[in-house]
Amino acid sequence: MRSLLSGKATCNSHGQDSSYFLGWQEYEKNPYDQTRNPQGIIQMGLAENQLSFDLLESWLSKNPDVAGFKRNGESIFRELALFQDYHGLPEFKKALVQFMEEIRGNKVSFDPDKIVLTAGATSANETLIFCLAEAGDAILIPTPYYPGFDRDLKWRTGAEIVPIHCTSSNGFKITACALQQAYQEARNRNLKVKGVLVTNPSNPLGTTMTRPELDLLMDFIVEKQIHLVSDEIYSGTVFSSPNYTSIMEVLSKYEKAEVLDRVHVVYSLSKDLGLPGFRVGAIYSNNDTIVAAATKMSSFGLVSSQTQYFLSALLSDKKFTKKYISENKKRLKNRHASLVSGLHNAGISCLESNAGLFCWVDMRHLLSSTTFEAEMELWKKIVYDVKLNISPGLSCHCSEPGWFRVCFANMTEETLKVAIRRIKAFVESTSRGPDKAISGQRCANVSSRKKPFSKWVFRLPFQDREAGER
Repeated sequence: MRSLLSGKATCNSHGQDSSYFLGWQEYEKNPYDQTRNPQGIIQMGLAENQLSFDLLESWLSKNPDVAGFKRNGESIFRELALFQDYHGLPEFKKALVQFMEEIRGNKVSFDPDKIVLTAGATSANETLIFCLAEAGDAILIPTPYYPGFDRDLKWRTGAEIVPIHCTSSNGFKITACALQQAYQEARNRNLKVKGVLVTNPSNPLGTTMTRPELDLLMDFIVEKQIHLVSDEIYSGTVFSSPNYTSIMEVLSKYEKAEVLDRVHVVYSLSKDLGLPGFRVGAIYSNNDTIVAAATKMSSFGLVSSQTQYFLSALLSDKKFTKKYISENKKRLKNRHASLVSGLHNAGISCLESNAGLFCWVDMRHLLSSTTFEAEMELWKKIVYDVKLNISPGLSCHCSEPGWFRVCFANMTEETLKVAIRRIKAFVESTSRGPDKAISGQRCANVSSRKKPFSKWVFRLPFQDREAGER
């Protein structure tokens, strides 16, 4: 039977055999529930934003016509059901770019005619790689990076990822030396470098890129005559200083069309609005050829007209979006502070961050040795004994063992408290000896009887969410 299938179907280059995805699988076998399974695994490996669902629900309750697919009291169900134009509803594209401008402080502007709608950022990133690279070409990405890129950018395109190694010595910032070393490594492997891809704000670091870093990247792509992709799906999650700078703001000072045509932005509503299930992503580019090609490719992953209609109304409500953006950032800031404070009390520090739905956590002092083998040993203890699913740095291609990504916005405050009690008990148990680790951990698994977080939150099985966070 295997010989009757394609090489793509039977290969193991899909990138989903990393500890990042394996942790999800363990969670699905034994998911934590405050009342039904208080001893289960708490999911802290999924970057979802569930903190502001009540604001969305409140808006929906005040706009029943939208939920009923009505305009001026008249049903438009037939109109939406028959709409198949993969360019997208004009009113949605206009509302989307205005929202993108708003979360960037209206410092930049976007042209609706230069945006391509996709079924999430996963599709957007893969489509861009199809447009930019041939199989065997290289894309440079700074480490640590989102583990899903090993699947999203490589599996079907055949492109290669060459890491730009960043270190904790400067807070994992990109340097000119690291860029040149990555470029030379690709050349040494006889790979043609087609571009650099960055996430800003960073996943998994939770930090925003500085203006000097962005200028450095622009100088680099100008020198090497390559492309730059800026994945900005966390741009609306920046909750404290320094302020966020989009690559579009930097690009505004460049006048040469050749440079303008080689910088592209990826966006999604998965993080800023907490709507990963709606599958709304976008590519923004000044390159007419890429926009045309990506639009054709988008026919394989369209955003439904019903989704576009609903979100057109939501995003066009400027009073709502202003309130939502402000309140969402406030809640993320408070939740971030809760996690950082809780970990600090447990003797664990985090990289200083100002954005995202996660923290980059330093557990190097808990390793038995300074190796990735020791990191995996620690990760297994945290998953199986402490019963917290977090993402090890190795899955993010971090060059230093002992760092972990820990998510904080996909759970209730009470669940986060349980998680912190568990990790604190684990850290304390390591000084008492391994025999007391499990018993100490059981004492920390205290559940709450509070009502469920939101009727919008459904725990989908792993196979339905394995597309990742985007």
